[in-house]
Amino acid sequence: MSELSWDFYRSFLTVLQQGSLSAAARELGLTQPTIGRHVDALEEAIGAELFTRSPNGLLPTDTALALKPYAETLAATTAALLRTASGQRESVAGTVRVSASEIVGVEILPRILGPLQETYPELQIELSASDAIEDLLNREADIAVRMAEPRQDALIVRRIGDLPLGFHAHRRYIERHGLPETLADLARHRLIGFDRQTAYIRLMISRYSMPDIDFAFRSDSNLAQLSAIRAGVGIGICQTGLARENPDLIHILPEVFNIPLGTWVAMHESLKTSPRCRVTFDALVKGLQDYHRYSTGA
Repeated sequence: MSELSWDFYRSFLTVLQQGSLSAAARELGLTQPTIGRHVDALEEAIGAELFTRSPNGLLPTDTALALKPYAETLAATTAALLRTASGQRESVAGTVRVSASEIVGVEILPRILGPLQETYPELQIELSASDAIEDLLNREADIAVRMAEPRQDALIVRRIGDLPLGFHAHRRYIERHGLPETLADLARHRLIGFDRQTAYIRLMISRYSMPDIDFAFRSDSNLAQLSAIRAGVGIGICQTGLARENPDLIHILPEVFNIPLGTWVAMHESLKTSPRCRVTFDALVKGLQDYHRYSTGA
């Protein structure tokens, strides 16, 4: 097989993700015929069909699904190459990809990264706010804020500390339904939580002797749960630091229920000489340390 252009694999992966040639063309800023030619060329090179047509769009064949992880690896490597190439000057410039959980990425990091970009106008930030863990060794991200201790070798890691989590509710909800005085009282309240009882939730129920109760408001999104707490829907668990910023949020049973959420900042050791990564890493560490002190009242 002759060597193929990366453009063919990029078009193939985008069609896989978007489900049609037209959607892939819009995503990549190309024409639909161009995307079609790229897919045709790749099919001809490998000697197999990659998509079949259906009323719902293009469906990937088994061959396409087998190629998908390799195309994703190519995409991640290409993105990392471009980020590295864009930042090889001594000045702080170029792109840094930061990975963080949904809550941290939306609620905390913008207030840290915004001032950083004011200081370094040529610095570009890609923020991946997702609870999925991106692989630093394979350069899916340059820097990660983790809520689980990184165990991989070849990483520079700074521990921030434990961010406290606790039960909180809006004042409006407490005025309507009263303030729980014990953990057992929670069974009589509208609780906000995940849409299914995961092993982690079962562990929390066991550790804190909580009654086996159902969540009345369920979502697999931590942001949606936080929004429901702020809206007065019921009682839910959120970071104490975020709740302290809203005087209408009441911390419930703080003496008997407190979950420490360990927090770390990590990046690959090969990036320690990169000016853009170094200043971003240092800013994240300092900003999160300040947030930790505020959260704990230290």
